[in-house]
Amino acid sequence: MKDCYKILGVNPGATVAEIRRAYRKKAKLLHPDTAGEFSDAAAFRELVKAYEILSDVRQRSLFDETYFYRYRSKTARNFSSFDYRTWLLKRNDEESRAKLIFFDLLHAREDDAVREFVDTCKSCARFKLSDWFTREDFMDYGFILCEELVLHEEFYDAFILLEQIIRMEYSYSYFRLFFPEVMELARTVLKFRLEGNVADELCLDAWERALELNFGNADDSFFLQKMASVYYRIGDERTARICEEEAVRIKNSG
Repeated sequence: MKDCYKILGVNPGATVAEIRRAYRKKAKLLHPDTAGEFSDAAAFRELVKAYEILSDVRQRSLFDETYFYRYRSKTARNFSSFDYRTWLLKRNDEESRAKLIFFDLLHAREDDAVREFVDTCKSCARFKLSDWFTREDFMDYGFILCEELVLHEEFYDAFILLEQIIRMEYSYSYFRLFFPEVMELARTVLKFRLEGNVADELCLDAWERALELNFGNADDSFFLQKMASVYYRIGDERTARICEEEAVRIKNSG
């Protein structure tokens, strides 16, 4: 049995977020769709197997017990007693809030990261995580935060963050072969999670934004039909009919 941590290039105490990011980075270097002549099929299969083990709680536990348990003691703290998280908590500026969110996400405090993100967005409408990180860090950890937001049923916030990531991907290809995962999460939120869980006004806003994200004719037609049903419900029949007509036009044009 090979060392899964070494294959992925992470330490034994790595969080799920760190493991996911390491996998995506190495996969892009080895996968034939992105690496071309420099691809390595055997190494890619090995990487996928290591990721499957470490991303599954039960398999990772078994691996640690049988192979890597001697390294599982918690990483020793630095000699300094400085507590970075406590320092961030005492600060109220947007940069500190942003760094606290990702710090918690990377230190197995997902609930805290989600709560901090939602609360900060509510208190500061202009708040954007992307303002405080490199594009790569934002896209990687931002997507992981989106997954956590969905698990915590913060569907509108998840979509708004996904929208930023999708727009970035269109201007700067980063996820590449993993981009369908991003789009599928956004599609799931838009189609099956918003209505009934989010206020009508926010649903309409999300579906309207989605029309600019290149999901495709079938999805765009679906979003327009959803919009029409909401407009009928709130008594705006004129706008509802416009949405219905556009939905039919787009569907037939495909």
